[in-house]
Amino acid sequence: MKRNKIGPPKWAEHFLKWYCKPEVLEDLQGDLNEYFERNIKYRGPRRARLIYVVDVFKFLRTYTIRRPKFIDLLIHWIMIGSYFKTASRSIVRNKLFSAINIIGLSIGMSVGLLVIAFIYDLTSYDDFHEKKDKIYRITTTDTRTNQFAMKLASTSVKAGKQIKETIPGIEDLTILRNGFGGDAATDERVVPMSGLWADESFLKIFSFELLQGDPSTALKEPYSIVLTEKAAIKIFGSTSALGKSLKFDTANYLVTGVLKDVPKLSHIRFESLGSFSTIEMQKPNMDGDFLAWENIYMSYVYLTIPEQNTQASLQANLNLLSARQNANITNRKIELVLQPLKEISIGMHLQNEIGPTMNSIALWVLSSLAFIIIVSACFNYTNLSIARSMRRSREVGIRKVIGALKTHVVSQFVVESIIIALLALVFSFVFFLVLRTEFLSLDPYIGNLASLELTVKLIVGFVAFATFVGLLAGLLPAFFFSRINVLQVLKSSSSIKLFRHVNLRKTLMTIQYVFSLFFISSTIVGYGQYRSFLVFDLGFKTENILNIKLQGNKGERLIKELSELPGTDDISQSVLITSLGSNYGAQLKYKNDSAGVMQNIVDVRYLPLHQHKLLAGMNFSQKPHGSRESEVIVNEQMLKRFNFGVKDPNAAIGETIVMDGKTLMIIGVMCDFHYETLEDEIVPTVFRNFADGGYQYLNVKISSTDLPATLASIESAWKKIDKVHPMEAKFYDDQIEEAYRAFSMMIKVIGFIATLTVCIASLGLFGMIVFTTETRLREISIRKVLGANDGSLVFLQARGFLFLLALSMLIASPLTYLFFDKVVLLNFAYHRSINLIELLAGSIVITVFALLMIGSQTIKAARSNPSQVLKTE
Repeated sequence: MKRNKIGPPKWAEHFLKWYCKPEVLEDLQGDLNEYFERNIKYRGPRRARLIYVVDVFKFLRTYTIRRPKFIDLLIHWIMIGSYFKTASRSIVRNKLFSAINIIGLSIGMSVGLLVIAFIYDLTSYDDFHEKKDKIYRITTTDTRTNQFAMKLASTSVKAGKQIKETIPGIEDLTILRNGFGGDAATDERVVPMSGLWADESFLKIFSFELLQGDPSTALKEPYSIVLTEKAAIKIFGSTSALGKSLKFDTANYLVTGVLKDVPKLSHIRFESLGSFSTIEMQKPNMDGDFLAWENIYMSYVYLTIPEQNTQASLQANLNLLSARQNANITNRKIELVLQPLKEISIGMHLQNEIGPTMNSIALWVLSSLAFIIIVSACFNYTNLSIARSMRRSREVGIRKVIGALKTHVVSQFVVESIIIALLALVFSFVFFLVLRTEFLSLDPYIGNLASLELTVKLIVGFVAFATFVGLLAGLLPAFFFSRINVLQVLKSSSSIKLFRHVNLRKTLMTIQYVFSLFFISSTIVGYGQYRSFLVFDLGFKTENILNIKLQGNKGERLIKELSELPGTDDISQSVLITSLGSNYGAQLKYKNDSAGVMQNIVDVRYLPLHQHKLLAGMNFSQKPHGSRESEVIVNEQMLKRFNFGVKDPNAAIGETIVMDGKTLMIIGVMCDFHYETLEDEIVPTVFRNFADGGYQYLNVKISSTDLPATLASIESAWKKIDKVHPMEAKFYDDQIEEAYRAFSMMIKVIGFIATLTVCIASLGLFGMIVFTTETRLREISIRKVLGANDGSLVFLQARGFLFLLALSMLIASPLTYLFFDKVVLLNFAYHRSINLIELLAGSIVITVFALLMIGSQTIKAARSNPSQVLKTE
């Protein structure tokens, strides 16, 4: 029978491990175990265990007791206090370099604060809904034969009803629809009102606070309306709106609820909600496609699912529903896609959004640009820290000699950089408050999307961000100094290489100037392209044309008023304004061929007012009221598409086409013009004319030496025919500028970033020049004594920096060209070529600026008294 091995008491072994230092424990435990084995042999197990216990207590000495953890923690905090004290002294001692670092970091961080606040707003959208994690929206992917798939935020009413009736596991579902609103009338006033159709489940799913009324029944009955608090005050004043009546057109609506105003950070915004049951009651009088599967452009479906249900299983059921319904249509596939509520404000781009959203790609680009600015500011810190390596290396050497470890050195420099970043945060916060207003006014869409209001969470995020920037800026210098060899502490840090034959400081400065030159060149090139878009020959004239939106009024009444005013030369009417990106498509059939074309419905004055050129045929003739449509005018591209009259446009005159079931005769062929923006190719276009064309705009040709007085007279004429709606009028040229608003905004953002990066890089360059000049002061004085002139000294100082600028230019210029040629301008079918002057203009400006800084510091050093310099040196 095998006997169990006798060992020392377990509690004594554990006690020894608890108090003994790790570096002593192994040897001491080995000796005690050896004595224990010997005592068992000669004295027996009982006495051996007793002796082992006595020996464990005997070795409880000062040299074996491990240091308590709280002492290490205390020492750690003492060291942190020392780091702060040393860092503060270093900042005060090096005022110029500290100021450059703080200003550079504060400029870069101010952009970071803007982006953080912007992202915070976007990620806070719809947070006020209690069921936010359970709410999903049904989106649509519409694929037609030989066409790209179109992704829409909207879907069909039929999809909502089928989901509710056939798919299990849904807690609740609501259907919204555009189109509610108009002029709300009471006995006392008429007020324009916008809104949505919503069913009774809307207030169950979404947590919009109802101040008056019952949320379970407010939208149940037909001809019920729920107003926001602001809308209720606008219509009824201080009196309670609940139970009051409103008239839209000929229908009376009963106010059944008043909501607290919709929060700005809500992707669904409205002034009023009309009960969806009203539409269903009117359905026999509506278009037959109201409940069609393909009617996907005006309705929105939201639903909630229980927590135990999964998004994957619900999506699988939606796929089955889509397949069943698509079997009933041809040459088209409509797929339903589930989208979580929190992915609406920041997500993929969808057409037909119900409210403001931001494409996640655009947000990534904005964040990347902000990160580049911050990294550029961090490069300044790194460059200046390493440039001062000779002075700081002595400090580090002494620290290491007296026992500092690498971790202590790293901690010292990281703490110093974090202190500088926190100081920079104070200044950057002031910059943020100034830039916030400018950022929100940069584009109306941004101002509508975000508010950038300060909250406790946001301020905590700012502090965390500053700490991160300090850590990012300080890590490289910290590791650089921690690796310094004490024996070579007096050697220059220029021997440290990032890559073979490439100095670390020069590499960082080159990268920094590549960013700066890229942004400034992009701004110059982009602005040149933008100006070319505004003066591009569109194929017709837009100068001094004021486009007035009719807002449902009859154009003839306003024409009669305006024609009597001085300074209004001519007036025409149209359904839409071309070349702004809006379009009005239709299907055209010529013989056995058919295709989609663009159209505009215009009156007889439209072509001569806009100076469209006719290649063949004639303009429309004035028709008596009520006459049938019979004539069209087409452009050259339309003839090319259907392959007739291409070489001789006169041959097309008299040919007939079919549109909207009507047979129409071509009476004119006009020169091609840009129906859409310059992003798109010239498209086949048809101008139509009939007595009641449903015109949306008046086009007024103005020739006046007193433009403000003329505009005031036009507005007075408008008020005579419409006392409810304010006049909406814009000059055609201003509208064209707005059509390229996104491109213009991109140029403004890049220009703003270019300004910041150039400022940051220039601060860094100035710091490097000052430091280099100080370190070479003795050399400059000796050369001055030996007869060197100011020009040669400036060249001596400048050649290294100019080489880096030249290298940066060689990298940045091709990058800028490729960025515009292969990325930006690919989106524009018509643009002008990029010229060399635009690419080099930024480089020339920065080079001149650098020479001025280098020259001023070098000449200042050269004009100092050499005898005094050499004496003190």
